[in-house]
Amino acid sequence: MTIERSLVLVKPDGFQRGLSGEVLRRIEAKGYTLVALAILTPTVEQLAAHYAEHEGKPFYEPLVEFMSSGPVTAAVIEGQDCVRGFRSLAGATNPTEAAPGTIRGDLGRDWGLKVQQNIVHGSDSPESAAREIGIWFPGL
Repeated sequence: MTIERSLVLVKPDGFQRGLSGEVLRRIEAKGYTLVALAILTPTVEQLAAHYAEHEGKPFYEPLVEFMSSGPVTAAVIEGQDCVRGFRSLAGATNPTEAAPGTIRGDLGRDWGLKVQQNIVHGSDSPESAAREIGIWFPGL
């Protein structure tokens, strides 16, 4: 196992519900280190870079609209195999299908077709993490 970094976003729905502290608590309880932390409202340009691979897909515009609708908590975490580990901690993308004990399973709501409102984002690979960290924390 290697020490790696991942980007974690507490999305606008999680931020609005006051769940940033709980998400960060779970990250630290898992043994990962917080390397960088910021609260910001994402710009459309920032989100276009972040979600570039999804441009043109039916969910792209609603996703960018949702993610730019309010503040997010952005964090860079570090630890052994933390990309895969955080995704496991987050749970299935659809909160209705997420297992109890995961962030989405415990804290997520059933939003029907609004699956993007699922509390958190976590990088899906070390390569994506490096790209995403560069977008959200360019000086890191």
